[in-house]
Amino acid sequence: MTRTYLVTPEESGERIDALLPRHIEGLSRSQAARLFESGAVLLREKAVRKNYRVSGGEFFTIELPEPEDTSLSPENIPLDIVYEDDDLIVVNKPKGLVVHPAPGHSGGTLVNALLYHCGESLSGIGGEKRPGIVHRIDKDTSGLIIAAKNDFAHRKLAAQLSDHSLSRTYEALVLGSLREDSGTINAPIGRSQTDRKKMAVTERNSRAAVTHYEVIARHEGFTHIRCKLETGRTHQIRVHLASLGHPVLGDPLYCRQKPPKGLEGQCLHARELRFVHPRTGEEVVVECGIPEYFRGLIEN
Repeated sequence: MTRTYLVTPEESGERIDALLPRHIEGLSRSQAARLFESGAVLLREKAVRKNYRVSGGEFFTIELPEPEDTSLSPENIPLDIVYEDDDLIVVNKPKGLVVHPAPGHSGGTLVNALLYHCGESLSGIGGEKRPGIVHRIDKDTSGLIIAAKNDFAHRKLAAQLSDHSLSRTYEALVLGSLREDSGTINAPIGRSQTDRKKMAVTERNSRAAVTHYEVIARHEGFTHIRCKLETGRTHQIRVHLASLGHPVLGDPLYCRQKPPKGLEGQCLHARELRFVHPRTGEEVVVECGIPEYFRGLIEN
């Protein structure tokens, strides 16, 4: 499927990888990055790099992959619904539940559950594989996630995610004792060069990433902290904390130390969401408590 794009004079000097997601509906930054990697963005019949800065009047051709043949089906998977109205739904996702179908996880996902609960009323902007999904959290992370029920709400929420006005706060238990009671980790994140399953703090093929943290309580051998995301990179909190030498307890990828006895899963929980309701314009604050296995470790 071929798309074309003509650069306006006002857009001169901008990076092409920032422009395309704004002009091709449903195209995310990560999807755009894959297009550049595969040489699918052409200028005068030559592939361009994602950091190419455009000039007014340039005419680009984009070869988009054909939509995947999907067999998404509704599944009656119980949902812990924290907030819901005609425009959106907020769910407390348990650890272990994959957000959307992917290789190795064709079913049993949050998307399958949402299709069963919401029927046809999910935004199509996320694409065939991710209907309604505005943002995502890792399989092994628990907590709050928003899905949009229509394209209007999805666009409004995605804009808030982009300008950082949609606030996401997490709680975590990390190994060891953090030196400072609060701080900001400003370190770019990209794909690990030694293990493709991992992300890493790196200057190579990376994107800016900022995490703010503060200590809630200190315990023997670990620290209970609160984290607030300014950006939303893959595995961001986990990678940033591991880079400080304080990985999330139970993290299967970034924590080398065996988890405490009885701990099943990583101690990272999306605790609070704050956003402006896309239709009413009022602030919405949604919270959910930390899961039992997380609380039990603190109490014990």
